Amino acid sequence: MSKRDSLSDIVIVDLDVHVNDTPTELAPYMDMPWRKSLEHVSNVPWRYLSIPGYSPNFAENLPLWPGGNDRLTVETPAQMKKELSDMNIDIGILFPDHLLGVAVLPQKDYASALTRAYNAYIVDKWCDKEQGLKGLIMVAPQDPEGGAKEIEKYANEEGIVGIYLPCSGLDTLWGHVKYDPIFAAAEAAGLPVLLHAATTLVPHFPFNLHQYETFFAQHSLVHSFSMMANMLKMIETGVPVRFPKLKICFTEAGVSWVPFIMMRLDKEYVENRRDIPFLEHPPSHYIKKFYYATQPIEEPENAKHLIQLMEMYEGENTTMFASDWPHHDFDHPRKVFNMPFSPEVKRKIMGENALRFFDIDATGRRNKFKVGSTAK
Repeated sequence: MSKRDSLSDIVIVDLDVHVNDTPTELAPYMDMPWRKSLEHVSNVPWRYLSIPGYSPNFAENLPLWPGGNDRLTVETPAQMKKELSDMNIDIGILFPDHLLGVAVLPQKDYASALTRAYNAYIVDKWCDKEQGLKGLIMVAPQDPEGGAKEIEKYANEEGIVGIYLPCSGLDTLWGHVKYDPIFAAAEAAGLPVLLHAATTLVPHFPFNLHQYETFFAQHSLVHSFSMMANMLKMIETGVPVRFPKLKICFTEAGVSWVPFIMMRLDKEYVENRRDIPFLEHPPSHYIKKFYYATQPIEEPENAKHLIQLMEMYEGENTTMFASDWPHHDFDHPRKVFNMPFSPEVKRKIMGENALRFFDIDATGRRNKFKVGSTAK
């Protein structure tokens, strides 16, 4: 393969772009009586990612400052496709905006109804409406059985390529056996799961965030702490052993935390292996098989240090580009592409690893639906 040294020369898959899933958009897809609530909430004053009764955000308690990307929403598939194409991004994996906080909602039936409405909305209005826009089925952690049914319902929907596991304000960490119906359904459907966090202050893990006085401090830790906590729970309960074909990705936490947790867990495994006799290998064996999205990518003074960190968890084949478009801290593809990786590794991280992870071709088409497939 010839050397490629331009963004326009390679396939770029973006693991994390966000649609503006407002109450107005979701209301037509919502079950009664919850639809009446969304129609009412549509008229309630709200701030970005903070809508009372819909996307409660307990982190909005600090002074706001200008900076970053100043337009924070994308309204239509055509707009999303154009903006991604302007950055040479070929395929975008769609996450919600407001429903990043669905895990903090206390009512099981309401949370589950919201995820059903979102899934119907994302398939109807977004997935494949422009080439290369692919969706994720959202499950409510409050309702694992209902989440499994949603996965089964959309398993053969070509525009859907994975399952979104909300982590922001999550009370019971992913990995707990109560979530086994979700993992079993995802594995059976051949769809990977992607964990995604967002900044919020809640009285459970990582609970100490409420002690920080600045967004600088809160945002520095919340995503990586959330991913470490959920990964540890998955290791502790043997998720990668019990569901060996399930692909798992950790998003929006960067990657520098991965070598730390990997080495720390291997040390504990040597000393406390009797606690987890079902693990057939040290934790690092499984951690190296998980996948990781780059955003927000760390930017050490010496860029080679980041490459060394990736080498520690053998990330050449498991690290995937993500931008977090259009949020304030999004990463342009250049930020990762310009790191001093070899041309081969750049191709892998910017797109090839994601094509394999989602089992899609370079246009975003699921391989199970290629010509001649009988999947449908």
